[in-house]
Amino acid sequence: MFALLLPVLFFGCRTPVPAPSDAPYLLVLGIAQDAGFPQAGCRKDCCRPLWSDLSARRRVTALGLVDPVSGERWLFEATPDLPDQLSVLAQAEPPATEMRPDGIFLTHAHIGHYTGLMHLGREAMGAPSVPVFAMPRMTRFLTENGPWSQLVSLQNIALQPLVADSAIVLNERLKVTPFLVPHRDEFSETVGFLIEGPQRKALFIPDIDKWDRWERDILAQVRQVDLALLDGTFFRNGEIPNRDMSEIPHPFIEESLSLFSALDEPDRAKVHFIHFNHTNPAIAGDEGAVGVVQEAGCRIAEEGWLFPF
Repeated sequence: MFALLLPVLFFGCRTPVPAPSDAPYLLVLGIAQDAGFPQAGCRKDCCRPLWSDLSARRRVTALGLVDPVSGERWLFEATPDLPDQLSVLAQAEPPATEMRPDGIFLTHAHIGHYTGLMHLGREAMGAPSVPVFAMPRMTRFLTENGPWSQLVSLQNIALQPLVADSAIVLNERLKVTPFLVPHRDEFSETVGFLIEGPQRKALFIPDIDKWDRWERDILAQVRQVDLALLDGTFFRNGEIPNRDMSEIPHPFIEESLSLFSALDEPDRAKVHFIHFNHTNPAIAGDEGAVGVVQEAGCRIAEEGWLFPF
């Protein structure tokens, strides 16, 4: 097994994405943490140049899944950048005639992962019954709290139940399996996804507290797939001054690299970090940070990268 990510699209680009023959593929639509890059209110060196340089900005973490044969396409996460991400997904080969996705998979109820649903409502797209796949607590959150409940009552979205470790068969070539991960579950449970195609598998875990708090062995999980898009929110401890980072636990990239050193080189090459906070030097392509990751045999995910199944 091996990971193959092809750089085919850059931020702000609106040209169609070439499809790799007829193979289904994942498309990276965003790599930033929930609040995006730059982040609201940030005038630090990490953000200041981006307020005047649109090309350097990064969208909130999301993936697109495209089947070139059926023309179907699905979205993983409904981010605040949903309008842009739907546009890019619709132009992915083969181009779609409309921007309505065939389904949206949600990981949890933190702001960067579901609030893009607002763009499906009558104030915006007025979308008809977009399937939204959600776990039980996430489903209750959407149905019992406005304005999300209006999306349900007006049938802009059609909630589809997810069950942990139970596969959703999208078509004869693709299936998606949610699995629970430990995270700050104030409003919903949190899941990652195993996405399986005809020949390859991908793991998507944008948010988790710490690897050792998970009942599963992340090393074993990486060995069983061809691509692992994993939580890279923070690069190191102390990255946010004057704040106790234990209150917002994530596996620091430095911690993950130490843990993943136990993997063989081909397995380390599967690991692509994603979901970067604005303070993480990796999101801006800092040579030092990116170099550390690459020297360890892993990678930094980029918007527009494509993974064929």
